[in-house]
Formats: sequence, structure tokens, C-alpha cells
Amino acid sequence: RTQTKTMFSSPSSNLAILILLISTISLAKSASLEENFVQCLSFYSDKAAPFYAAIYTPNNASFNNILNSSAQNLRYLVPSAPKPEFIFTPLTDSHVKVGVICSKKLGVHLRVRSGGHDYEGLSYVSEIETPFIIIDLAKLRDINVDIEDNSAWIQAGATIGEVYYRIHEKSEVHGFPAGLCTSLGVGGHITGGAYGSMMRKYGLGADNVLDAKIVNANGDILDRKSMGEELFWAIRGGGGGSFGILLWWKIKLVPVPKTVTVFTVTKSLEQDASKIAHRWQEVAPNIDENLFIRVIIQPASVANKTQRTITTSYNAQFLGDSEKLLQVMKESFPELGLTKQDCMETSWIKSVMYIAGFPNDTPPEVLLQGKSTFKNYFKAKSDFVRESIPETGLQGLWQRLLEEDSPLMIWNPYGGMMNNFSESDSPFPHRNGTLYKIQYLTLWQDGDKNAPKHVDWIRKLYNYMTPYVSKFPREAYVNYRDLDLGMNKKNDTSFIQATSWGNVYFKDNFNRLVKIKTKVDPENVFRHEQSIPPLQVSTMQLKDKKSKSWE
Repeated sequence: RTQTKTMFSSPSSNLAILILLISTISLAKSASLEENFVQCLSFYSDKAAPFYAAIYTPNNASFNNILNSSAQNLRYLVPSAPKPEFIFTPLTDSHVKVGVICSKKLGVHLRVRSGGHDYEGLSYVSEIETPFIIIDLAKLRDINVDIEDNSAWIQAGATIGEVYYRIHEKSEVHGFPAGLCTSLGVGGHITGGAYGSMMRKYGLGADNVLDAKIVNANGDILDRKSMGEELFWAIRGGGGGSFGILLWWKIKLVPVPKTVTVFTVTKSLEQDASKIAHRWQEVAPNIDENLFIRVIIQPASVANKTQRTITTSYNAQFLGDSEKLLQVMKESFPELGLTKQDCMETSWIKSVMYIAGFPNDTPPEVLLQGKSTFKNYFKAKSDFVRESIPETGLQGLWQRLLEEDSPLMIWNPYGGMMNNFSESDSPFPHRNGTLYKIQYLTLWQDGDKNAPKHVDWIRKLYNYMTPYVSKFPREAYVNYRDLDLGMNKKNDTSFIQATSWGNVYFKDNFNRLVKIKTKVDPENVFRHEQSIPPLQVSTMQLKDKKSKSWE
């Protein structure tokens, strides 16, 4: 915009250049969208940072590899899924800036991807609007750790595993409280909240952000000071793809001990799994805040038998040594029967890898590959629990899990530091009073063939759980997107319709998010099936706004 403004020096030259610009952007009808986009990029881009090698069309041999590279849910990579006109992989922050400007001027819908973990594929598939393009941030992954300042600037395309490694590289006693899955792209991860195994000690990743850089709907690059506190509030938990494109986060590093202890103890139905799980609900949210014990629940075969049982695996990280951990467990959760042999003392970085599922002898350098260990056809849903589920409710749950081929449930405990935040401190409202969060998954390998059967099963399970979970609203986690909750329609992002899922993800914060969206992106440049809608702005107001953008 600064360049454009200096060019428009006199009324006559203004008119001539305006006509030339409009004709350049409009172009001949025979020109492809890609050609138009390239011409627009050429007009606005810094010539010192070429972008031509950063655009991939379906005719490019690398297109499918790029499209598939970080996508997690194979349901949205099947041939029938909508494909982008092209993928733009910016090499610099300024490329992202001009990418927004050009998509807006050409009237083409854009999707933004940092790590590809969106459960409904919203970062790389548009079910409601075509044509569309993807701006993929995978090449923007710099990480600058400043131990003296207890902070780091991290670029949106980096994975959280890369962030962990770069912190570990500089210090054994610093960490960051974010995701359990190390291939999460930090751009989208932190916009949804970013919970992890240190959340009970330090809160969410989003609670530990000091600054950010974002490209807004006008193509301006803003930091915390220039964006203002309202937008800075919105991007730390308000979900991705609504307010702009995240370029950088400045995160606050937190202290971690040199010795961290991990364990996994598994109990089946035959080993009192129901009683122990019931007790866990009362213990895990209230135990020492240095201890995070999640429960991974799934069917398993019984030795020498044809029937299956349910296993509950207590997978834990403790910020301290095993002696102290055993003391805490003896006092608070003796029912699990934890022993010294169950415990493994290690470093913080190795504990992160343990929770992520890497074998114990895996070198930390594997985190630099940024590769996902989880690619499946799946459907997921989420819940938050505020009162313990009775044993009879758990037994009904186990029965339903045994009916499905490959279901998975994960219970993540809250409490500790999470109770110290109010629901409005960030858009992420699931705070004091939440015992734990449930993630439901059903996974399959046969593509579209039997997808309806599995999706129907998880919807019925979700219905079964209604009496046992949060109410008014029934809460859900925005980073576990679930289009069953409702979705925007093409050219119709109704506030009333959006409340069906907006209140579920954000509770009372949704209204504030809508007001911020209306202020920073009234034309709804950044949109998807569950983006925050702006309040309706009159056509005359939009025209006036557009005309002023040339001044």
C-alpha cells in the first residue's frame, strides 16, 4: 500500500495508473487464474525474493506431494475431494502479504495451512466455495530462541516439535507448554489454544504468547502494538482462518527441571479398569500441578480368546524425579498401583517425545523432520466433563467402544493453572470447573467405502454421552473442528447460524470475537466452514471502504 500510494502523485497520473492496474488485474478472459495471480504478485512483490518456484498447479509433478505433505485426515485427500487451483508456498513474509492482496483483488477464495492438522481439512479443502487456492506456510519455519530473554520468535510454518528441539538445543531447563503431537504447525495450533502435558503447570500455549505478527485483510503486517489488544486477544484461542494469516509468534519460555519422569500403566476391564477410571476423574484434575496423567482408551484383544476387552492406559509426565512422583501417587492415586519399575527418569525433551509416542531410543533430531506419525481416515469429536461420570455410565461407554472396529478415546485432565484463568481471559473458555476433556476418534483404512458406517457410530456415541458432559452449551474444542456442529454457507455467514458452533467452541467469547471480526475483516476475506462471521455490513459501506483504499 505504501508503494501504491507514492505512485499516485497527481490526479492525471492517478487515473492512468488506476486504469492500467485494473486492466492488468482483470486481464484477458483467456488468462488462467494462476497467470493472473502471478501478474499480480509481480506487480506487488519484492523483486529480490522471487516467488515463481513457489506456485504449484495440478499440472506440476510436485502438486500432489505438496498437497498431501502435511494433511492429516485422509478423508479429505480422496479423488472426489475438492482440489485447489494451485498451492502458493511463500518464501518470505512479504510473499504472504502480497498473496493476500492478490487473492483479494482477483476475488479468489483462499485457505491457509501451517501444519495440516485441521480435523475437517479446512486448511486445504473448501467444500463450500470454489475455485480456491491454498497459501501453505511450510517454508516459513525459522525459530529464534533467546534464553536470556526467556523467549523465542517462531514462524508459523514450523512444527511444535521443531520448537521444542530448538529450545532444548539452547537449554536443558527451558521448555514451552504446548502440543503433545510434535508435527502440529504452530500457526494454527496456538490460534486454537494449544494444550499439552504442562498445561496444569503453565496453562496453554496461547496463555504464554508475548507478541505476534499477522497479515490482515488489507495485506498489512501487524505486530501486537499495531494490531491492538482486541485483535491480539482474538488470535490467541479464537481459532485459525478468521482474522488474518499468522506469520510469527513470540512465545514465553518456561522453566523445566533437569529430571522429568514418565510412565504408562495399562489396566483392562479384567483389572478393575472401570473403578480406576472412575477414581481418575476425581484425582487427575486435583493432583499436584506438576503431574499430567492422561488416559488413552481403546479395545484390545484378550490373549487366547476371540472376544475383545477395553484397555485404559495412564500415560503421564511429571516435572520432577521418580521418588517425588511415587510419593504424590501414593498419597493421591494409590489405586493405580504405580511402582518404581513403571517409572522412567529422563530429560524434558525426551519426555515430550515419550508422550508423543516415539520409541525411547529415538534421537531428538527426528523432531527437525517435522513429519507426522498419524495419517488416517478418521472422524473426531470432543467434549468437556464437569462432573464425574458414574461407573454405570462408563460401562455403557465400554460396550459402545467394543462395537466399533478401531475407536479411540483420550481423556486429558484440567485443573491446576487452568483454574486460575477466567473464561474471558482468552477466547478459549474451558477453564475453572472443567475436570477433563474427551477426544473421540474412529479410524479406518478403506477410504470412502465404509466411511458412513464409522461416522454414524461416532455420532451415536456422542449422543450417548450427552447426560455426562458439559451443558448449556455442550462445549467442544475448536482445534478439534467438527462440522456436525454446524457450518457457514457460501456467501452466507449468518451470525445466528454461526452461534450453533460458535457458542460451543467459545461460549460467551463468541460475541466479542464477532465484533472484532467485523472491525478487522468486514468483507470476510478470511473465511471457511466455521470461521467467525462478521456482522452484516451494508453494500454502500463496503463500496466506500474500497474507494478509500485507493486514497
